[in-house]
Amino acid sequence: MSSYKFLPNEPADHAIGRSRGGLTTKIHALTDRACAPVTMLLTPGQAGDNPQLLPLLEAHKIQDGTRFRLLADKAYSHPSTRSELRSRRIRHTIPERSDQIERRKAKGSAGGRPPAFDPATYKERNTVERGFNRLKHWRGIATRYDKYATTFLGGVLLTAIVTFHRVHN
Repeated sequence: MSSYKFLPNEPADHAIGRSRGGLTTKIHALTDRACAPVTMLLTPGQAGDNPQLLPLLEAHKIQDGTRFRLLADKAYSHPSTRSELRSRRIRHTIPERSDQIERRKAKGSAGGRPPAFDPATYKERNTVERGFNRLKHWRGIATRYDKYATTFLGGVLLTAIVTFHRVHN
């Protein structure tokens, strides 16, 4: 019998939510060029990626103030996200979604210029995927046996620290 029977009453500290795959937890992460995770947040599985970008950037800014280039997929392509990144002076390479391209072109000259995009730089985005693959080599992270998010986050952080030091030493 599952202990996650009453999902509407699920405490916030569990970070468990329903997605297509069932009950899951989503790890949002920033990785460096060496595919090592540097900043992470947990949310329930149904949480979107784009709304978590700004809290993730805030957490990263607290621990590391150096400038960087953000490489992100089309999930982060919302115009408000782009304007926020510009206001924070964070350089970014994010492809434009096809519906946004169509909408901009339908407006004609009032649609504005397309956002800058460098395909050569975007090829480095796979560092995020490789960083997640390194995390998922740890069975406890890949399967999430922990009931509480704080316990799971502790395991994720321990895994990230070990991974970071293996990559950089």
